[in-house]
Amino acid sequence: MRILFVGDVVGKVGRRMVQEHLLKLKKEHGAQIAIVNGENAAHGKGITEKIYKELLGYGADFITLGNHAFQKREIYDLFERDVRMIRPANYPEGVPGKGHQTININGKKLLIMNIQGRSFMPAIDCPFRCVDQILKENEYDYAFVDFHSETTSESIAMGYYLDGRVDAVVGTHTHVQTNDETVLENKTKYITDVGMTGFKDGILGISKEEVIDRFLHQLPVKHNVPETGKGILSGVIIDTDYHKIEKIKITE
Repeated sequence: MRILFVGDVVGKVGRRMVQEHLLKLKKEHGAQIAIVNGENAAHGKGITEKIYKELLGYGADFITLGNHAFQKREIYDLFERDVRMIRPANYPEGVPGKGHQTININGKKLLIMNIQGRSFMPAIDCPFRCVDQILKENEYDYAFVDFHSETTSESIAMGYYLDGRVDAVVGTHTHVQTNDETVLENKTKYITDVGMTGFKDGILGISKEEVIDRFLHQLPVKHNVPETGKGILSGVIIDTDYHKIEKIKITE
C-alpha cells in the first residue's frame, strides 16, 4: 500500500497548496490513500465543517488533527456524524470524536491513529499506553500513526516504541520538516516531523512580524495567518510493502 501524507495545513495558503497539488501527487506516486493533517486549516487554529469538506473535495481521503482539534465549537457536532476525520486518541474519555478509524482499501484494513504527545503539550492521557490499547483492540492489515508532538525526543521514542508493530509513524505539529526519514530496524517507516503546508515566507505559516515582535517585547500579540503569498507543501509518501519512505516538499 502506498500512503500519501500531507503535514499541517495552515490557513488559506495551505488549503490552496492542497487544492493545486494533492491530486497530482496522488497520481504521480500511485497513492491508494491521501491523509491530510488539517488541525491548522481554519486560519491557523482548528478546522470547520466547511473546510473539512473543502479538503475532501481537493482529494484528501482522510483528515487527522492535533492539539487545536476543538478550537472551533462547530466541530463538536460534526464529530458525531460519520466523518473521515479523527482527533488525538489520548484525549480523556467522553470527548467528542474518535481517535482512530479502520478503513478498507482494496480489501485490506488500514488502521489510522492520531496520537498527541505530552512534552510541553496539554496534560492528557499517556500516548504510549493509548496506542498499545488501540493496537490490542483492533484487527488490521496495515497501521499508520500521526504523532502530534512538540519534542523530537518524544517523537523518536514513539517511533522506536512502535517499531515492528505499525507500518508508519509520522510526526506533525512543529511545522518544520526534519531530515531523518528512515526505515527502522523492524521495518516501521518513520520521520520526526513531516513539516507544514502553508505560507512559506513567515514563521510556521504565520506572518513573521508579529512573531518577532512577541519575542522582542514578551507581550501578547495576535498572530496573523496570511491569506495570499507564496506557499509550501510538505509531505511524505510511504510504501508499506517495499518498506520505503520519501519526503515531499513543493515550494513556490
